[in-house]
Amino acid sequence: MNFIKLLLYPFAALYNAVMRLRNHLYDIGQKPTFHFETAVIAIGNLNVGGSGKTPMVEYLINLLSKDYPTVTLSRGYRRETSGYRLACAEDTARSIGDEPLQLFRKFGGSIHVAVGEDRVFAIPHILQQFPETRVLLLDDAMQQRSIAPNFTILLTTQERPFYRDFLLPFGRLRESRRGANRADVVVITKCEAELKTIEEVEMTARVKLYAGEKPVFFSCVKYGSPQPFRPGMAFSDNVILVSGIADSAPLRSFCARQFQLLRHFDYPDHYSYSVADLQEIERYCRAQIRDFAIVTTEKDMVKLNGKEFSPYLDRWKWFSLPIQHMFIKDGAKFDELVRNAVTRTPPH
Repeated sequence: MNFIKLLLYPFAALYNAVMRLRNHLYDIGQKPTFHFETAVIAIGNLNVGGSGKTPMVEYLINLLSKDYPTVTLSRGYRRETSGYRLACAEDTARSIGDEPLQLFRKFGGSIHVAVGEDRVFAIPHILQQFPETRVLLLDDAMQQRSIAPNFTILLTTQERPFYRDFLLPFGRLRESRRGANRADVVVITKCEAELKTIEEVEMTARVKLYAGEKPVFFSCVKYGSPQPFRPGMAFSDNVILVSGIADSAPLRSFCARQFQLLRHFDYPDHYSYSVADLQEIERYCRAQIRDFAIVTTEKDMVKLNGKEFSPYLDRWKWFSLPIQHMFIKDGAKFDELVRNAVTRTPPH
């Protein structure tokens, strides 16, 4: 334990006291919790940072939207607007946030995508606009105690599981590890595809110390084939990687294994790209003497595919790398638990 961490420990203890009091007030009914006449599924984590929430939301959309009218609702992190907003074709990452825009571009024909920092206020608007809604997917909602979900999915990564983490600012936990007990299921994400049985048993036991006898599932990330920004572009195995995500290590590792990784332009999560950033990338591109492709994430693609960046996208071969959440095993059991939570909520 280094000196700086020792200095942060009292602040973590204070933060813990505040969060414990907040949760206690919700538990005893002193702070109000609202129930809605639709199936609310909350997806969240205890840690700050990327745990695979958006791929899980996409997984649930694919699982449920064919049978149940579905709406997603998130804060719209780092958007430049405020209040309730329903995604439409004119929206950008600045108006609704990068992840909601990604969902709208991918699923807008089959679901509705909404944002609103006050989700207790936003949900009645959704249900008034779309009274047929059967499923409401709440993104990043583990700490959203003012809404009573019908089913809560807690995500945590294999690399940094919540049971080995500590409270802010000493660690990256938003609340105590005991918060895991509010989940209906725990999914350990970003696992190695060939997860050893002994690791699975050990992690399950550690999770259940805090979550009780809740089902524990293990998932990994599956990358698809690179998709061109512009039609007719031929992919090259020489790759320049550009990303602005919370945990870029798995992506970088995948690209290094699958391609000849020339360079990684690694930006912070939810990064707002500027023309200066594209100019920096272009300077590196111009120095290359071999054929190459520029690869980025789907989340970054929706931010980069704007008018101000068009000249740079037209001059070079840009590709997005699709990502998919995949259960290592027992996926059918997870699906059944989610579907049961929806069917237990009668249509209103």
